[in-house]
Amino acid sequence: MKKMKNKRIIMSVTNDLTTDQRVRKVCETLTGLDYDILLIGRILPDSANLNRPYACKRMKLFFNKGALFYAEYNLRLFFLLLFSKVDIYHSNDLDTLLANYLASKIRRKPIVYDSHEYFTGVPEIQNRKLVKNTWKIIEGWIFPKLKHVFTVNQSIADLYKKEYDKDIQILRNIPHKLELTRLKSKAELNIPDDKNLIITQGAGINIDRGIEEAVEALQYLDDVCLMIIGNGDVIPKLKKMVVKLNLKNSVIFRDRMPYDKMMQYTRHAQLGLTLDKNTNINYKLSLPNKLFDYVHAGTPVLATRLVEVEKVIKKYDIGLFIDKHEPKHIAQQIKRALNDEKLNSKWTLNLKRAAAELQWENEEKTLIKAYKKIEG
Repeated sequence: MKKMKNKRIIMSVTNDLTTDQRVRKVCETLTGLDYDILLIGRILPDSANLNRPYACKRMKLFFNKGALFYAEYNLRLFFLLLFSKVDIYHSNDLDTLLANYLASKIRRKPIVYDSHEYFTGVPEIQNRKLVKNTWKIIEGWIFPKLKHVFTVNQSIADLYKKEYDKDIQILRNIPHKLELTRLKSKAELNIPDDKNLIITQGAGINIDRGIEEAVEALQYLDDVCLMIIGNGDVIPKLKKMVVKLNLKNSVIFRDRMPYDKMMQYTRHAQLGLTLDKNTNINYKLSLPNKLFDYVHAGTPVLATRLVEVEKVIKKYDIGLFIDKHEPKHIAQQIKRALNDEKLNSKWTLNLKRAAAELQWENEEKTLIKAYKKIEG
């Protein structure tokens, strides 16, 4: 990889940096190009320690949610960006864009914008008109002025193209080639060995992800254990459902964890679930990270027919779909995926082929090319 000048990039996010694999991969790629990276986020009470080959700064904030959080974060970020040594600003998502854009204009430095989702389409703000309109005003003011923009898939890029008449570069959140470390045994990981393990994982175990229906489906599956890895607003409801439906021996909850540790569990799973519902534009156009995690773990997929997810699964032929979020139907598809030996033999070969193509070492070429263009 050809080295570039040792210039400084300040990259910013609103999370605590711990589990953001996309930002971590981008930082590692740019560090490999000999850029000096400063990654800025925030620290939370349960934030894990970081050990990265580049500088990280996590701000301790007075407010951790709502309008006051975003206002405080962007104000403090703005002054930090304004008075720091920098050559390029790299903003991740709309909630960091205002501070980055203002600093870039004042300092006359280039700015790169990476939109990890269709931010104004997230379900959390659809019924909050003032909040949604505020973000839309910020985006509408800044987005048309940006020169270097990435997003995570073609559907979201097309949507931005339609709104702002701008061509957006695609940088999918695909994992590095999986370095196979020793796979811990089921006993070491406290996974039952008398049941088929299915799994769902992610940073947001939230409503409309289809997980409630997946739990209900276990009533019709005697030999299946569902592991749910991550945190989110639907977890308390799920735990109550498990007790009510007497499924304590069929569901395992695990908090969010480092990627390498999570993949130990994923590699044991015989089926990975990605059952997001088509209830809002952001979910409809999503391409979940867990889909690629399943590919690299060699785990077949059961999914809803979201446009970007369906494209990947059909292209490589690595799983099945559900046609409705009805527990008995989900149970039937799980049974088929687990019990059809011919399908599983085919999927094993196809997953290896998919993993060879769908790796960050191929995807990062788009990022490298863009930064070379910025350098001129």
